[in-house]
Amino acid sequence: MKEEVFWNSDIKDIKKGYIDSGEHFECLLCGMNTEKGVIYKRENTLLDAEKEMKSHISETHVSVFDYLINLNKKLTGISEQQKKLLKLFYQGKSDKEVQEETETGSMSTIRNHRFMLKEKERQAKVFLSVMELLRERDKNAAEFIELHKTARFIDDRYNITLSENQKMLEKFFEFEDGKAVKLKRFPGREKQKVVVIREISKSIESGKKYSEKEINSVIKNFFDDYVTLRRYLIEYGFLDRKKDGSEYWLK
Repeated sequence: MKEEVFWNSDIKDIKKGYIDSGEHFECLLCGMNTEKGVIYKRENTLLDAEKEMKSHISETHVSVFDYLINLNKKLTGISEQQKKLLKLFYQGKSDKEVQEETETGSMSTIRNHRFMLKEKERQAKVFLSVMELLRERDKNAAEFIELHKTARFIDDRYNITLSENQKMLEKFFEFEDGKAVKLKRFPGREKQKVVVIREISKSIESGKKYSEKEINSVIKNFFDDYVTLRRYLIEYGFLDRKKDGSEYWLK
């Protein structure tokens, strides 16, 4: 799915985990769509498109909370300790239960963690407001490519503007009817690799499971050295697979 759909959604939609795109509902977590007007059958139950989307989120992602809390630390700003505490709080655990489960010294320590998390929430609200106000006034801000939520390394290699991205695409790909169809050569610089691998990932269907032969076939359409491309698709967090390599899918 397009990462900008997730990043440009408001908090209310992100909390739900999906958006209303007019003719269908779109999952913000994986891009799956349910079409309005279609009745979906689940065992002995008939569901409309929105209820089917809610069922999909529950079955595929457990919950929006579980999906978001497990994103890369650099995307959430949440430490491992905070993540563990938030999960326990979300489960409705009391301070005493959390203290016992985490083997923390005292309940006052847990209350202090709650206070610090509340402080982090207040700071986040102020920062979001500041950035919204800045966006309205800053006409010189560069537009950057969107981070994919499953990125394994979030660092300077993603510091790429949209114009830089387009120039790199034109440098490394052959195009037909405005679509990248062939990789001329595999780049050596990290930023260039991100651009190339990101573009190739768009040819992999969201929600589809591929055998190793099938995924190789898709990648080989771009470049003969499909092994290198496949390795970087996995390394950069675009592609996932079973341990035995029997199935691959867009992460």
